[in-house]
This record gives sequence, C-alpha cells and structure tokens, in this order.
Amino acid sequence: MIGILGGMGTQAGLDFCNKLATQYRGKIDQDYPLFFLYNKSNIPGRPESIGKTTGTLSNRFENLSSKRKYEKVLKSLIDGCKKLEKAKCKFIVIPCNTAHYWYDDLQKKIRIPIINMPKEVFNHTKKTCKKNSKIGLLATEGTLKTKVYDKIFNKDYELCFPTNKLQKQSVNKAIKEVKMGNVKKAANVIQSSIKYLIKNKCKKIILGCTELPIAIFAFKSIKTAKTSKIFLDPNLILATSAVKKYKK
Repeated sequence: MIGILGGMGTQAGLDFCNKLATQYRGKIDQDYPLFFLYNKSNIPGRPESIGKTTGTLSNRFENLSSKRKYEKVLKSLIDGCKKLEKAKCKFIVIPCNTAHYWYDDLQKKIRIPIINMPKEVFNHTKKTCKKNSKIGLLATEGTLKTKVYDKIFNKDYELCFPTNKLQKQSVNKAIKEVKMGNVKKAANVIQSSIKYLIKNKCKKIILGCTELPIAIFAFKSIKTAKTSKIFLDPNLILATSAVKKYKK
C-alpha cells in the first residue's frame, strides 16, 4: 500500500491521488493501486515556520524561536508518517515541495522509505533536459530560501527564479488563490512569472509548489500535463515514481 501524507494543501493531495490513479489505470476497481491518504491539514504552515511568506528566513540553528517552529512542523510530519507506517504502507510520498526541507530529519524517524520529491524531479529532468540548461523554478518563498531544489540541481543546471516583485505579486498570490479555490484566477496571475522565465531562456519550468500544477492544468487533460514541453509537474513525476515502486 502507498502511504500519502497530504493536507499541504488538501487540493494538492487530491491532485496527487488523481494523478496516481491515472498513471495506474485499471479496467476494474480491483486493478487500481492500494493507497492510504492521510489528509493531515493541521500540520503548521511550512513557509510560515521557515520565515513569514514575505519576511526574512528564520534559521533554526541560530534562533531558538525558529528552532521551535522547525521542530513543531517536524513532530507533526513524524506523527503523520507514523500513522501511515502503522497502516503497513510500503513507502510514503509527501505531495508538498516545501515539506522536503524537513526530509532528512523526518526519514531518520521513519522506518519505511519516503520518496524524495525534488530528487525525483531532478532524475526526470536529467532524462529530458541537457546538462547546464537554464531551469526555471516557481515555488513558495520557503522552498526558495531553504534551497530545497538548489542543493540537488546546482551541480548540473542553472536554476532561474522570478524577480522579488513577481514572486510576491504573481507566484505567492497564485498559490494563495488555489488554496482559496480560485483556480481560474490563479491561472491568470501566474502567467507573468511564466513569461518572465521563458523570456530568460529557461528550457523547463518546475512547478515547485503543488498548488501550481492545479492552476495551470486544472481545466486540461492529464495528457496535456504529461506531454508538456516546458512544465515539470512534481506531483505527476512523484506519482509516476510511486507507481514504479509499487509495482516492484
């Protein structure tokens, strides 16, 4: 059984489940994969626990308050994963990019494997994009500031980001609109950041917040997401990796 720690946000977790089912489509109910979705929506806000969305990055190693925030999120993530562990899941996936800031400390406390989403995105990128290419990244400020993707990508690719103004007025706003259910509005708001990255010659754009694929692909087919020449959808990539691991 696949363990899914969701709730970050709720729609992102459901989007992952939909992509998982689509990737492992069966002819009858019994053909579909077994999975356990724990929609743990009460996990403290990840970007807010790293540093306020528009504020400076808190450092858990230097600041006691920041350390407490970090450990509070970690404890909640551990509690969620242990429930999936007790449910006898084979492995765990977490459809939230920012949550992977806690990945190393979380995996130490959990006996079953947790698939690392950013690493899966990197492995997929290596197959589809030449080394040293420019790769755009749209993500929460928390993901950007903690360099969740930079640590993995920087040796082989040049990551490119929106300007601070676009981050606040386009990316942050689009993420917020999806969480509020305003998907069409989010789709319009994110366009300025996409155009900026394309203008800066990015070969691919990572939709590095699980709300963003919802904004871009919500009214399109799953085939559109799979065959996109520009967008890398971490939720879809993670679902594909989960299916492969499930079949083993």
